[in-house]
Amino acid sequence: MANGGTGILTSSTDEVAPEVARRTWPRWVVLGIVMLAVAVTAVLWDEAGARLLLGAIGAFLVGRGAVLLRGARTAEAPAELAGRARVLGTTAAVLGAGALVVALVSEAAAATALLVAVPLLLLGTGLALLGRGGAARRGGQALLVWAVLVTGLLVATGIGRDWERAADVATVIAALAVAVLAVPVLVGASSLRVVAARPAPAPARTLSSACAGCACGAGGCGA
Repeated sequence: MANGGTGILTSSTDEVAPEVARRTWPRWVVLGIVMLAVAVTAVLWDEAGARLLLGAIGAFLVGRGAVLLRGARTAEAPAELAGRARVLGTTAAVLGAGALVVALVSEAAAATALLVAVPLLLLGTGLALLGRGGAARRGGQALLVWAVLVTGLLVATGIGRDWERAADVATVIAALAVAVLAVPVLVGASSLRVVAARPAPAPARTLSSACAGCACGAGGCGA
């Protein structure tokens, strides 16, 4: 996905140039549709739903890491942002590659990985959002509550019934999270399409073109 589209979920689409929006919004539409399709298929496909879901997440992380690492190598990137992008890109690529490997091993391994990863991701994301202000902080508090509830549900299911059943529940929760995340992606793509439809701004008139054919061309402005 293009660098220009990475901020549609975190910033106003009014800040995106129309040419960038034209290039980006179709990719976000495809991404949102794929996310919904993967989530639904993972829930309905008992034999390999966890492998599909974990593999799709791994592929996305690898692609996202590659984009971040490529952006960090550009000459225009500030040193601080480039360093942060390299760390995030490397982390995403490594985690994504690991998820792909586990997804290729077996359905049981993929389901177990989701059983462990789902509570950790909810907890980690909630803690990260707590360090921000406003709506992000409130979202982090809500995620922490959900992390506690989901962890309790998975542990209770594993102890009360069996851990295989708990892994199935974790797969459903992960698929639901992917489907929920697809909604802002599609909403952002719709907003970008509106931006893309705006006419290009008229080119700015230079002094020479503005003065052509008038007294300024004969030295009137200088006088």
